[in-house]
Amino acid sequence: MTASTYTSPFEIIRGDSAPAESMGLVLVADHAKRDLPERYDALGLPETEFERHIAYDIGVEAVTRALARITGAPAVLCGFSRLLIDPNRGINDPTLIRQLYDGTIIPGNYPLSPEERRDRLERYYLPYHDAVAKTVEQAADAFQAAPLIISMHSFTPFMKGRRRPWEVGLLWDRDDRATIPLMEALKAGGDLTVGDNEPYDGAYPGDTMHRHATERGFAHALIEIRQDLIGDEAGANAWAERLAPLLLEINARPEMHEVKHFGSRSDHS
Repeated sequence: MTASTYTSPFEIIRGDSAPAESMGLVLVADHAKRDLPERYDALGLPETEFERHIAYDIGVEAVTRALARITGAPAVLCGFSRLLIDPNRGINDPTLIRQLYDGTIIPGNYPLSPEERRDRLERYYLPYHDAVAKTVEQAADAFQAAPLIISMHSFTPFMKGRRRPWEVGLLWDRDDRATIPLMEALKAGGDLTVGDNEPYDGAYPGDTMHRHATERGFAHALIEIRQDLIGDEAGANAWAERLAPLLLEINARPEMHEVKHFGSRSDHS
């Protein structure tokens, strides 16, 4: 599932341009896959580590593919494991290339020369972000308005010995245009514990949403689904079917397609 299956730093699902209700909607999945180029020899790790959340966001690839199929929206899936380099981190973030992650030492990331760091940026990280930027631009051009960007992630039910009680969490910074209505819709059913900036905070300088949405004034939301709920095909499809009509309804709101700059809580100026 790692070295033998890597093909590209990204995969683009073109989507179906016919459904008017999906126009202007873009899906991204930073941690969709656990693949590694063969040259990295699994970073010195046993294959079992690539079954864990440290290598990828379990279930997200299946959910994102199903969402793209149901909504007709384009999607960009990252094609490599975040253990190689994390596309959802800023270039200067100390966790961009981890040497230790949730108790696991990554031998292939230590020591790391400046040349190797630059090579990973140029071969993997930057091409992925170029693909996201291009897909966002294409959606904006086709719709003739600002796009709505939805970032799909998942989280492990337990971290550092503590249970995480949320079934789903929404991460956001200062722009709550998409997050608030999505949170209200998810809570309306009465069967979910919805995290508000849980299990992580949504303000990371240079991460994918900061780079492609916040800095450009595009409405966006980051959805985190608990991994035990989407670890199989049935769960992934059920969550896609649940989310798809909510995203399409929010996408239909005119305010989602206006350029507005809210800034970021991560700004230090």
